[in-house]
Amino acid sequence: MKARICGGVLASSMGLFLSGCAGLLHSDARPEESYYLRARAAAVTDATQKAAVSLRVGHPVAAPGLDSPHIMLVQADHRMNFYTGSRWVAPATEVVESLAVQTLRESGAWTSVEDSGSPFPSDYLLAVDLRRFEADYTAGGALPVVHVVLECIVGRREGRDVVATFVAAGDAPAAANRMSGVVAAFEQASTAAMDVLAQQALQAVRADLQRAAQNPASPAPSSKR
Repeated sequence: MKARICGGVLASSMGLFLSGCAGLLHSDARPEESYYLRARAAAVTDATQKAAVSLRVGHPVAAPGLDSPHIMLVQADHRMNFYTGSRWVAPATEVVESLAVQTLRESGAWTSVEDSGSPFPSDYLLAVDLRRFEADYTAGGALPVVHVVLECIVGRREGRDVVATFVAAGDAPAAANRMSGVVAAFEQASTAAMDVLAQQALQAVRADLQRAAQNPASPAPSSKR
């Protein structure tokens, strides 16, 4: 259904309300619903493309306004808002960290992949800055486009040497102005970004291992300690 403007904030007749709309404080308001995203990256099947080392994913650092469980959106004139009655199951940084860990583990390219709270050491570290994670209405249409942008740094645990930096991004238009359509677009955009993250991280570490193998004075990291 088409969206309408309510108090300067977008809403739909199917219950897709944004904060600021009148009537949301009434006792008959819809109960809040929580949403999660599932990683769906393809596994690495070629053994020659794997890296026999471990990787730790650091807890992401979020751009202002993104480190919350709100499902964020942006409107014209740089206005940021969120969908009321709906939220992520955890703050966006935790959602992104979980997606990254799941994606990297399911790729089968690493001896192990640890999250930021793991007590086990790792050979390489992946730092993630969450730059965009929102539904964008600035194009002026009734349907948003979801943007997920991650700025990433891969480094060695020992010495904290930076191995590579890259950006992993994904975009997806919502098929409908309903929460289900918006969340599906978030999952699609996140999957695209995580595929890039997994590929770039693996390429960076494999290149570093090759450089280390060619330079005996700088031995390659190894999980066999």
